[in-house]
Amino acid sequence: MNKSRLIPISLLANAAEQLAAADIQLNISQKRVKNINFRLKPYQLNVSIPLFISHEQAAQAIDKRVSWAIDNHAQVLAQHQQTPFSESSAVSNNLLLWGEPQALILNHDEKIAYYRQQLAKVTPALFNKWQPIVGAKAREVRFKKMHTRWGSCNTRESRVWLSVYLPAYAIECTEYVIVHELCHLHHPNHSAAFWHTVRAAMPEYQQWHDMLAGQSRQLD
Repeated sequence: MNKSRLIPISLLANAAEQLAAADIQLNISQKRVKNINFRLKPYQLNVSIPLFISHEQAAQAIDKRVSWAIDNHAQVLAQHQQTPFSESSAVSNNLLLWGEPQALILNHDEKIAYYRQQLAKVTPALFNKWQPIVGAKAREVRFKKMHTRWGSCNTRESRVWLSVYLPAYAIECTEYVIVHELCHLHHPNHSAAFWHTVRAAMPEYQQWHDMLAGQSRQLD
C-alpha cells in the first residue's frame, strides 16, 4: 500500500512524478529505525522513515535518491528476471557477472564455482585497496554459499566471509561488503560509531547497501 500521505503530497510531488514517469511507485512508511532506508525493487521504491525525521527532511532525502532509483531500476529488473540465486533455476542463459549479462550457460553448481573463481580474482586487490582506508586488516578471507547474508566477520579471528553470489552485482557492491566487514574489526556491532566509520571510508556506501538490501540478504 502506498503510504506517501505520511508526508504532505506537496513535498513529494516532484519526486513522485519523476518516479511514476519511470514506472516506479513510491511507498513510504514511518518506522522505529535510526536511518532513512531505501529499498529499490521492481517497479517500487520503498522508503522507511525514522519517527523523529521531519517531513521536510524526509522529502529532501527522497528527492536526492530519485535519480539513483531511476538509473538503477533497469538493473534491478534484469536481476529479478534472471533470478541468479534461485536454487531451482538449474540453467541461466544470461549469467550476470558484475551486473552485466554473460554469454554462458551454467548449471547451479557450475555457476557457484564460476562466481567463486571471479571473487578469488578480484578480492586481493580490493582488500589491498580498502584495508588502508578503513584502517583494519583481515587475516583471512573466505567465500561461502550464504543464503541469508552477503558477508560476515569473525572479529576475534579477523576473518571475513563473502557470499559467492556477490559477483552477480556491480563490483561496487562487493567493495561495500568488504568495507562493511572491515569496519566490524573496529566496531563489532551496528552502532552509530560503526556506521560513521563506514561512511568515512566509503561516503557513497548507501547506494550499494540499498541495492543489496533489496535482494533479501543481510550483512553481519
